[in-house]
Amino acid sequence: MDYELIFSAAGILAMAGWLTLLASPLMPLWSDRIAGFILPSVLSAGYVLLIVVFPAPGDGGFESLDAVITLFSQPAAMLAGWVHFLAFDLVIGAWICRTARREGVRFWLVIPCLPLTFLFGPAGFLAFALLRLTGGERLVADKSS
Repeated sequence: MDYELIFSAAGILAMAGWLTLLASPLMPLWSDRIAGFILPSVLSAGYVLLIVVFPAPGDGGFESLDAVITLFSQPAAMLAGWVHFLAFDLVIGAWICRTARREGVRFWLVIPCLPLTFLFGPAGFLAFALLRLTGGERLVADKSS
């Protein structure tokens, strides 16, 4: 199996999803479908294929930090972990865009949360949660205009 090819393909799919999210104000329905469902589903199917059909050989597991380090020292496990990361972060990014749109939060306030989510997952989610908790209601788009 060509791990580099799978790594590159997964990265291209994820980047297409993130670019779709950045364009979501222009095409909200398609953004929800593409970045919120289709691409995460394809990445998730790839993840399942990696762990079921091509499981990582050897030692490692999840019972201790040392076991996780051993597991992820294997290319097959690291690739599966990376695809898992790409799929879940894209799901969260799509949720952020949908939630902001539903709550009327201006998109320019959401934009910094997206690269944070792409690069640092939980940090982007936390940034969006804080935006919603500390002023999101004062920074919403004027719905009367």
